[in-house]
Amino acid sequence: MTSTPARHTGLALAAGVLTGVLALYITLVAVGNITDFGTNQQFVRHVLAMDTTFRDKDLMGRAITGTGLQDAAYVAIIVWESVAALVLIWGTWLWARGRGDRARRTSTYGLLMLLTLFGAGFIAIGGEWFAMWQSKTWNGLDAATRVFLLSGVALIVNQLPDPRQRDAG
Repeated sequence: MTSTPARHTGLALAAGVLTGVLALYITLVAVGNITDFGTNQQFVRHVLAMDTTFRDKDLMGRAITGTGLQDAAYVAIIVWESVAALVLIWGTWLWARGRGDRARRTSTYGLLMLLTLFGAGFIAIGGEWFAMWQSKTWNGLDAATRVFLLSGVALIVNQLPDPRQRDAG
């Protein structure tokens, strides 16, 4: 079976669109966190303080109650989001310009940044270490899981082999 240019174009288009959707999403998140700093600042503070969890004495030693440390963590999250946005925007641009290998490499870095932030940062550390799952008010696990899964799908599509290279070998 031979590869057709349309198949390659479709795969590159799918990778570019998925990368672009996530670039748009994380750009809007970063801009929102910068322009409306206080809203998610409160979210991060409550999660780290563990003040809306079951307050189990065996877990509360994990709580970070100093606002300076809480705010430093929030700023670090915003910086990570901003860098991921820039990398994904660049990856989307490369996909649009037909630069498959560079687009794949760049998009992979940005998507791994999202997987790290939402998987390790929000799901594992926020959700488990700081017991965010226990909070009815300050629980971002559903949103984090959605972004983590979409990022994973985008990464898989980005990593699919170029049919032209497979057929040439």
